Amino acid sequence: CVSWDDAVEFCQRLSKQTGTEYRLPTEAEWEYACRAGTSTTYYFGNDQDELKAYAWYGENSSETHPVGEKQPNQWGLYDLHGNVWEWCQDDWHKNYQSAPNDGTAWVSGDTVTKVLRGGSWDNRPGYCRSASRGDDFRRVIRYIEYGFRVVCGFGRT
Repeated sequence: CVSWDDAVEFCQRLSKQTGTEYRLPTEAEWEYACRAGTSTTYYFGNDQDELKAYAWYGENSSETHPVGEKQPNQWGLYDLHGNVWEWCQDDWHKNYQSAPNDGTAWVSGDTVTKVLRGGSWDNRPGYCRSASRGDDFRRVIRYIEYGFRVVCGFGRT
């Protein structure tokens, strides 16, 4: 139940408190982490009937759940499918034409609309796919199915 601005502020405060950089993932980082080396519809395969073991979504939930109650992906990351839509650093773009190919955030000056990934407990299975994307206004939107995860930044090599 946080806006994009809330999530960024949290990362800034955590970074200041710990002396280590924390930030929202880029959209490319989010999808890379979700897929965990797979190229299937979901990180566990293509069969949406198996989704109930991995995600909270419209067919098995009506609220946000604590992280880790479903099966993780192959890299041990939980709740990348369903539960809550997760904010990313990137500005919203309708497609990937002209997107950076190095995993950095695609920031083009649209300070109004930001990317959300992962689907939520309030969605059909298709919205929980690894490639599913959404967007919303960054400032005051604090829907109950919006959340975020943090990335600890060590720089790029």
